Amino acid sequence: MPLDVVVVMDPIGSINVAKDSTFAMLLAAQRRGHRLHYVMPGGLSVTDGVAHGRMASLSVRDDPANWYELGPQSRRAFGAGDVILMRRDPPVDAEYIYDTLILGLAQAAGARVVNDPQGLRDLNEKLAALEFPQCCPPTLVSRNAAELKEFVAGQGEAVLKPLDGMGGRSIFRTRPGDPNLAVILETLTANGRRSAMAQRYLPEIVDGDKRILLIQGEPVPYCLARIPQGDDFRGNLAVGGRGEGRPLTERDRWIAAQVGPEMKRRGMVFVGLDVIGDWLTEVNVTSPTCIRELDAQFGLDIAGDLFAAIEAGT
Repeated sequence: MPLDVVVVMDPIGSINVAKDSTFAMLLAAQRRGHRLHYVMPGGLSVTDGVAHGRMASLSVRDDPANWYELGPQSRRAFGAGDVILMRRDPPVDAEYIYDTLILGLAQAAGARVVNDPQGLRDLNEKLAALEFPQCCPPTLVSRNAAELKEFVAGQGEAVLKPLDGMGGRSIFRTRPGDPNLAVILETLTANGRRSAMAQRYLPEIVDGDKRILLIQGEPVPYCLARIPQGDDFRGNLAVGGRGEGRPLTERDRWIAAQVGPEMKRRGMVFVGLDVIGDWLTEVNVTSPTCIRELDAQFGLDIAGDLFAAIEAGT
């Protein structure tokens, strides 16, 4: 039975269709006969406890010059038969939290929200990995500069990053004696007012920061290794990393088996795990990417598999 697939995303006119995983989901949903609707930016609202969206009907095509068409706008309540794809990029700021609360009301009215709004609030993408310490490298989260500096000294080399970043932004590689360490810590912690993460530097990053995708807790059999280029230690595609598809290793599958069941239990239908070498570093739940790259390299239909799971209600 056709579903009403409603997407909450960043402005559709600004995406890169060759790389955008949300666009892959929309193409798959349309191929499978579902009706598409695009929530206008800032278009979620509540009237007397009922969640509404200001939206337009949407059609998409795999054409980088002309990839979407919107119909007339209207405002309507969410309910049964709606599948809402919450695909806004971080930061998870106050407005993001408010949107998840509104989507919680939509969920209570019978809509299915992917991913679960409560889970989106609970699972910070850096901190969530620490729920699986057996999978993670040595890590410290603190706003205390002295503690973070001591951690760096103990590890010999470490990576420092904010808890609310994405795409490789504001990530620093440092070591004891680094003349910039004090100012890095001042910046990341806002002089002790904001928590930051320190992790042991993993030299395996030269072989790629692997993105492993989970659908209902089960891994796609291939990952995308995002390989640093030039003298930049970061592999993120957003900062110029090169994407190389690879089959999952036994360790990759073990990590997925550790994390996947808990993600499924919490309603995280589509999740991206970041793995460097043998270690889990992040659990991405807001807007995981790499569908288009893996589909192109291995002839997959990851978004089709996602919608098969959604249609099955699993």
